[in-house]
Amino acid sequence: MSTRISCEVREEPAVTVVRLAGELDLVTMRSVHTELERCLAAQPDALVVDLERLAVADRLALSVFAAAARRAADWPAVPVVLCAPPPTAAAWLAETTACRVVPVRPDRAEAAALAGAAAAPRLRARLEPVADACRRARELVADACGRWNIPELAGPASLVLTELVGNVVRHARTPMQVTLTLRRPYLRVAVMDGSPADARAVTTRDPGPRAGAG
Repeated sequence: MSTRISCEVREEPAVTVVRLAGELDLVTMRSVHTELERCLAAQPDALVVDLERLAVADRLALSVFAAAARRAADWPAVPVVLCAPPPTAAAWLAETTACRVVPVRPDRAEAAALAGAAAAPRLRARLEPVADACRRARELVADACGRWNIPELAGPASLVLTELVGNVVRHARTPMQVTLTLRRPYLRVAVMDGSPADARAVTTRDPGPRAGAG
């Protein structure tokens, strides 16, 4: 039984491609799930999973792709498409109800085209942990709401994003990626910092000055 899956991640125009190699079974599916979660946390526009070099030893392990696709559809609203499965895996994917939520295409180009067409409108910005980061975040919200014709969401989204960015400036103190995603009728805002520490709840207010008013 294989205990290792190799994974190559490559950024291509409009999509992120994950190439898996090795043997997929009920043990190695865990590492596949972890890698897909890591890729989705970066909030790509779309994700293509290349199965050409993946040997599927247990058809039940294919459920890892359905789980990842369902999670991605909820957050961060990223379409997932599988491509180039070997014949046995392709047959199992076609027969498995749980995996019918994930589109499968015979080659990477077709999968990338499908995934890119299904991608939600998204804006990103890389911000430094400086005093005017919150102002820059609000400008990004104004740009997005104007571009997508949702002016009524500009105020609430600015408040939420200002708080998130301010938290990074005060606590993580690392560069951050701000992402706005349109999933009508909602505008989703997300901030990813570079801190390796897990987020934790704080029950007392920070006595320091507010950074969000800049």
